[in-house]
Amino acid sequence: MAISSGKLFRGSAGYIIAAALLSLALVACGGAPADAASSTAAVVSAHSEDAPRPSGNSATDGLNWINFRRQEAGLTLLQRNGRLDVAASGQSNYLQANKTVTHIQTVGKPAFTGVTLTDRLAASGYAFSRDGHVSGEVIASTGSSSGFNAADELVTAIYHRFVVLEPMSKQAGVAVAGGSDGIYFTADMVADGLDHGLGIGKFITYPVADQELVPTVFHSDGEKPDPVPNHHDVGFPVSIHADLLSSVQVQRFTLRPHGGAPLPVQLLTSATDPNTPTSAAAIIPLDVLLASTLYDVQFVGRVDGQPVSRSWQFSTQ
Repeated sequence: MAISSGKLFRGSAGYIIAAALLSLALVACGGAPADAASSTAAVVSAHSEDAPRPSGNSATDGLNWINFRRQEAGLTLLQRNGRLDVAASGQSNYLQANKTVTHIQTVGKPAFTGVTLTDRLAASGYAFSRDGHVSGEVIASTGSSSGFNAADELVTAIYHRFVVLEPMSKQAGVAVAGGSDGIYFTADMVADGLDHGLGIGKFITYPVADQELVPTVFHSDGEKPDPVPNHHDVGFPVSIHADLLSSVQVQRFTLRPHGGAPLPVQLLTSATDPNTPTSAAAIIPLDVLLASTLYDVQFVGRVDGQPVSRSWQFSTQ
């Protein structure tokens, strides 16, 4: 699987700031591992009491899986919007017609609906009612037809997770193009207004406290830009997320097997990584995590200038 980041845009009081990952536009591309569908099915089964059940529609499954992970983290569920579905459908159809993965459509090519996400939202008839807003897009091209798999790959890939778990997003449109041999999954997410998020000084974590069956591995080379250069198989990323307009400073962020020593990690913050928003931070273990193991996480820092400290645990598959 290959994943490449795009751009993220936020608008407020008539201005737009554009920088890599200071907006909510990312792209996940490439084929999933051969066992990806069965692996995701195992996760669904393991979460039988809470996880969404297959609906028979890959796009719906993808949004349900995103909302499942958002709900686990304590975030607002994304409400499906028909006009956003139209924008997402135009993007998925374009990707399939041109056998490509990109956020930017080219005028004159088959299935063209708009050069940028902003253009496609306008073409779909979606209009923001307020000056302050957030819009974002994530795309997954997978080797299976599973919407659950496509969505969970986006949650795993850390730069895409920053988008999928953005606390301020409130609506979404989803679409799939393709069939049993693979799909192009698109999710367009928006926040019409910047006044409804977690609030000043608040943040969520992922994995969440006491989460079980967390994957042991993340294929870092599959995300472009690569969050951990010169490493391919690394451990599952651990992250914290505040509102898009918030600021996060890290004083200590550690991961260790329960009772063991801290693991070597790659720290991602806006101060050292241009693809990490100011409102989030992450650590990526440099080695694959151990199976069936309890891990301890500690984060100490500041969110919106307020001192914060949190410790939690999760266990792996």
